[in-house]
Amino acid sequence: MFWFKNVMIYRLTKTLDWSGEALQTQLQQCRYVPCQQSDMSQFGWATPLRGSDLLHFSVGKHILLVAHKEEKILPSHVVKKSLDERVMELEAKENRKLKKTEKQALKDDIVSALLPRAFSKNQYTALWIDSETNLIYVDAASSKRAEDTLALLRKTLGSLPVVPLSFVHEPAVAMTEWIEQDKTPSYLTALDEAELKSAENESVIRCKNHPLDSEEMLAHLSNGKLITKLALDWEAHLSFVFCDDGTLKGLKFADQVREKNDDILKEDVAQRFDADFVLMTGILAKLTENLLDDLGGEKVRL
Repeated sequence: MFWFKNVMIYRLTKTLDWSGEALQTQLQQCRYVPCQQSDMSQFGWATPLRGSDLLHFSVGKHILLVAHKEEKILPSHVVKKSLDERVMELEAKENRKLKKTEKQALKDDIVSALLPRAFSKNQYTALWIDSETNLIYVDAASSKRAEDTLALLRKTLGSLPVVPLSFVHEPAVAMTEWIEQDKTPSYLTALDEAELKSAENESVIRCKNHPLDSEEMLAHLSNGKLITKLALDWEAHLSFVFCDDGTLKGLKFADQVREKNDDILKEDVAQRFDADFVLMTGILAKLTENLLDDLGGEKVRL
């Protein structure tokens, strides 16, 4: 089961058709295929459930997709060393300096020769579509990785009108008030980890294992610094870092959550996958709902 480690949430601005058969046909057109000898990279959809041919895993209104990116690793210093040797050899042989285009052609030849022996780096990015609320959750810590995955989905479907989920109240302002005024939402507990930034001089303070209600921290807040990252715990569910751009990072689901479906036989992979997916999406959907409530709802884009 792909337990999300990070969450970047996007709003679908119009309703799309997510029916299973049509979706499978569309996904099949962008299915992941392993790199061939001459390929630098491949990017496509993989099967979320081991042993299944389906490129999506669906439970009710919830759909899980997994993007698989394979990249060949060719260390630049290896390519440069080979290129320098070839250039010196040819220039000495022909008694002239090679042109830029000639050097590029040599480099392309070297890369082609090295590719079949290069190691592959594989990266999997899970994406959960909640077609009931029209939200898409991407398990990515960087916006580039999330956008790359959404671009693959856009290519697959033909269009994908999405924008990042935004709140009426700015998260940085809200988190600062939570600590400064001791008004953290009742379902959350602030942990001793945060990042503070000053809007004036862009100075940054990062603290870990340091009480946020200490005189020192409160003084920073009263002097205009804002909390841009705050570690939080949702009792019996998970801990995470809430960021000023609305993303959730470093998700750690509680042991009692991960062990909830331990009564399902390990051999029954599909049933356990199904149960864990329902459990995880239920928790994250509720957390999103709670955060929207505490941050004044969703910001309307003009």
